[in-house]
Amino acid sequence: MTLDLLLDLETQDPDDILTLCLVATHPAVRLRAVTVTPGSPAQVGLVKLVLGRLKRHDVPVGADNPATGKDHVSAFHHRWLGSAAAAAADASPAELIARTLRHHPEATLLTGGPLRNLGRLLGEHPQARLSRWVAQGGFAGDNVVPPGHRLPKFDGRLTCPTFNFNGEPRAARLALSSGDRIGRRELVSKNVTHGVVYDRRFHERLRPVRDRSAGLALLFDGMEHYLRKKPGGKLLHDPTAACVAVDAAIATWAEVEMVQDESGAWGALPAVGSGTFITVGIDHERLFQTFVGETPATAPATERTGA
Repeated sequence: MTLDLLLDLETQDPDDILTLCLVATHPAVRLRAVTVTPGSPAQVGLVKLVLGRLKRHDVPVGADNPATGKDHVSAFHHRWLGSAAAAAADASPAELIARTLRHHPEATLLTGGPLRNLGRLLGEHPQARLSRWVAQGGFAGDNVVPPGHRLPKFDGRLTCPTFNFNGEPRAARLALSSGDRIGRRELVSKNVTHGVVYDRRFHERLRPVRDRSAGLALLFDGMEHYLRKKPGGKLLHDPTAACVAVDAAIATWAEVEMVQDESGAWGALPAVGSGTFITVGIDHERLFQTFVGETPATAPATERTGA
């Protein structure tokens, strides 16, 4: 089964461009469009540079120039990929997502940054419907996560700030409450992604299969650069979410309602029938298999929930 995918990303962290490399040529994915937040011309240029290197000139890029005076691109990307010329987007992000959904109504939206573009889609295109949204974001605490799956750094916590939701909290609340607009919400939460590390061991395991796809080879090259400066490795937040989008059976899920405490930190309460599912555990071996394109067919939704 091949996944039609829309990818919404930001570029101030290495994660997102690594994810773009992963999904642009993954054998189980048809990347249909990319949208960028906040959407500077430098970001668009970087995304188009990567798509060009992967011979994916067919993928349109949506963005709105935020006119912040910043390029919003990590210095790591320049060290790895060189300079990318600023470029114009092909459409506004909300329009591009809406247009893509008209052609591919079952497409999954994968978000790896603050939810500005998803919020605009819901506000500006009242007819648009998403069958599935996979978000890197959210947090599941000890009230939801079984003891054997808890990470020590989050032990005893019920709520935690999460960058992608707290970056645009109004849009996050809108998306999480839009049951009539979004069929299924799958949150790949920090209590899971903080346990997935691309370190030297992961890198050497990837080395023999890195040429299976152009995107995997480019990602491997990027991590060669990264590990020279940071040998401890990189947490794989967004690439983990991408792998879960391809094969949701990688994760163990709980059906929940997302809540915020007085500080704005996020937590999860069990809520059968909510249509919102959050990760409470991960199969690391299956994740690696998916990462390198050895993915078993994605299980039907009724088999993926773990609930």
